[in-house]
Amino acid sequence: MEHLAEISILVMLAIVFIQSGIDKVVDWKGNLGWLQGHFANSPIKNMVSFSLFTITILEILSGLSAIVGVVSLATCGGDFFALCSAILSIITFTFLFLGQRLAKDYPGAQGIVVYMIPTFFLLYILLN
Repeated sequence: MEHLAEISILVMLAIVFIQSGIDKVVDWKGNLGWLQGHFANSPIKNMVSFSLFTITILEILSGLSAIVGVVSLATCGGDFFALCSAILSIITFTFLFLGQRLAKDYPGAQGIVVYMIPTFFLLYILLN
């Protein structure tokens, strides 16, 4: 398969973001309550609801564009949606990383970097 690396990373991104986005939609109240406690001593303590909404939208868009990117790469070799997904995913992970750093959850921030590395690699592959 010609685009195996790209498709593999996109599948990972689709799983990560679709699952996370659906979880936020299905359990909005539970996620909001947990995040309000998590960010209680951070500079964004008064923006948790807006931040959760923004992250939810970004995650769903990132996941859906990853799915479309997989289909596009597999069927016609087009990489536009894969590139859109890589860029959206990097933006989403950057916001998540920033949030963890602001909350002083350094292990949580480290965990996000694990997802950022293949995403940056995907961007590199698609642009070269």
